[in-house]
Amino acid sequence: MIYRHIKQLTTKQPVLLCFTLVHNSRNFTNSLEMQSLEILDKKHVPLVEKMRPASITSYIGQKQILGSDTVLSHLLEKGEIPSMIFWGPPGCGKTSLANVIACLSKRVKGDNVHVINMSAASSGIKDVKDAVTVAKNKSQFGCKTIVFMDKIHRFNKLQQDIFLPHVETGTFTLIGCTTENPSYSLNPALLSRCRVFVLNKLTESNVTEILQRAIERMNGNVSNVQERKPINDKEQIKSYSTLNSKFSIDNKTIQWLAEVCDGDARVALNALELAVLARTSDRLKVSGNTNATITLEDIRESVKKAHVLSEEETDQSHHMYSALHNSIRAGEANASLYWMARIMAAKEDPVNIARRLVRISSEDIGLADPDALGVAVHTMYGCQMIGMPECDVLLGQCTIYLVKAPKSRSVYNALKAAEKVILEQKGLQPVVPAHMRCNSSEAKFQ
Repeated sequence: MIYRHIKQLTTKQPVLLCFTLVHNSRNFTNSLEMQSLEILDKKHVPLVEKMRPASITSYIGQKQILGSDTVLSHLLEKGEIPSMIFWGPPGCGKTSLANVIACLSKRVKGDNVHVINMSAASSGIKDVKDAVTVAKNKSQFGCKTIVFMDKIHRFNKLQQDIFLPHVETGTFTLIGCTTENPSYSLNPALLSRCRVFVLNKLTESNVTEILQRAIERMNGNVSNVQERKPINDKEQIKSYSTLNSKFSIDNKTIQWLAEVCDGDARVALNALELAVLARTSDRLKVSGNTNATITLEDIRESVKKAHVLSEEETDQSHHMYSALHNSIRAGEANASLYWMARIMAAKEDPVNIARRLVRISSEDIGLADPDALGVAVHTMYGCQMIGMPECDVLLGQCTIYLVKAPKSRSVYNALKAAEKVILEQKGLQPVVPAHMRCNSSEAKFQ
C-alpha cells in the first residue's frame, strides 16, 4: 500500500511524502513507547497489589465479620454499604476488604458507583474537599460515591471534622482503615456515624494459603505439598506443572515464613517477592536460566529487609515507644538501646522521641534524680538544633542516663490519686475556701 501510494504521487510532492513518512514513523515509535511503558508498569506492580482479592470468595480470613450469619455479610448481600471503620493490625486485610467492597458495589450497581481512594498519609483537607465536590456532582446523576480513606488515624480530630456533615447527609459513604484504637484516634462524633468492624491478626494457616496463591500467581512450584487450594482449574493445572516454573520453594520454608511474619500478610508477601526477585536475577546472570530454588536462608534475608523497610513499621510506633518506656523503667540498658534504634529506623521525628524521654524522666525518675529532667530537655533542644542523623548519639546518651538513674514514681502516683478523687466525686466539686480565694481586684479583670 505504501509503494502504490508513492507511485501515485507526483514529483511536486516530495516534501509532503517525507512529512507523511516521518509523521507516521513518529506515531509508530510513540505507540511502541507507550506500550512498553504499560508493560513495565504492569510488570513492576508489587506482589501485594497483585494479590488483592476482588470477591468475598477469594478473601482469606476474618470469618468473624464475613461469616454466613454476620452483620457485614448481610449488608453486602443486600448491596447496602454504610459508612464504616476497619480496625486491625497491619497486614490483616483491611485494605483488601475495602477493595472487595468496592468491586462488589461496582458489580451490583455498575456505573452508578464511584470509588475514590485516598490515604491520610499523603492527602490533606484540599483532597477531601475535592472528593466532596466530585461526590456532589455524581449524585446529581444518581451515582453513589464511596470514599476509601486509608490510615484515617493520621488525620487529627480537627481534620476529621470535615467528614461529619457529608457522612451525615449521605453525600458519600466513608470507609476508613486504621491500626489505632478508634476510641482514642478518631473523633467521637465521626465514630458515632460509622460502624466499627474489628479485624483480627491472620492465623498461620491464613498466611500459608495466601503464600501458596502468590506462588501460583508468580508461576512458582511448591515441593512436598500434599494439600493445596488453587483458585480455579486453570491455575491448578498451572501450579502442578513444574516444566515452566520460574522458581521452586519447599513446604517447610513456606511454613517458616508464615510463622515468622506474625500474621502480617504484607510482610510475608514482600519477603517472598524480594527473595524470588533476588534469586531469579542471580540465576539469570550466571546460567541464563530463570528456574531457581528459594532456600530458607533466602527467605530469612528478605524477611529482615521486609520488616525494616515496611511502611507499616511507623504505624506500630506507639508499641515501640511503650517497649522503650518499659525497658528504661526496668533498668535494661541493652533493651532500651534496641528499642531506641528500632524507633529511629522507623524514621520517627527525633524531637518526638526526645519528648517521650522528657516524659519518662519526670514520670519514672522524678524526685529521685531531678537532674534527669534537665538532661532530657537539653537532649530535646539538641535534637531540634542538629537533627538526624547527628543527634542519634544524643538520644542514646540520654536513654542510658535514664536507665542508670534511680527511679521514683511518687509524683506520678500522687497526681493520679488526686485525679481519681476528682473523677469519683459525686455531685459538684467543692468550692474554693474563702481564705484561699484571690482578693486582688486587679486579678479579677485579667
